[in-house]
Amino acid sequence: MPDSRTQTHLQLTSHGLSDLDSLADRIIDFAGELKVWLLEGEMGAGKTTLAQAICRRLGVSGSVQSPTYALVNEYEGQGGHLIYHFDFYRIKDETEAMDMGVEEYFDSGNHCLVEWPSRIPSLIPNEHLTISILLTNPHQRILQLSRHGQ
Repeated sequence: MPDSRTQTHLQLTSHGLSDLDSLADRIIDFAGELKVWLLEGEMGAGKTTLAQAICRRLGVSGSVQSPTYALVNEYEGQGGHLIYHFDFYRIKDETEAMDMGVEEYFDSGNHCLVEWPSRIPSLIPNEHLTISILLTNPHQRILQLSRHGQ
């Protein structure tokens, strides 16, 4: 089997909450050095739940909540590395994201998990990982991963 970091696309299937930690490990491995991760999917697809599993696997020990109203939450992972979790569902336009300094977060070298990236299309850096979540039934999701800019 080829090294997943040399591939540009990967498809994973989730059969429920019990396999999220192993899927998060595979996503982390696939992402390699990419730090900006876009979580795409319809409302209820599981973006926040996946972000929680990823944060857990990156060493966050506390509670991970959706930043719907705050726009961004900051977590400390293994070794003191910071993880930023964004939710842009409620922003009115890209100016709101720019005013909060989203570009500085993206340029920080820390992990940035971005829900609703379609609300800020011109602010997404060239180098990023896209995770598209497709809800196929109440207990199964297809995760399509794409590496960009490397």
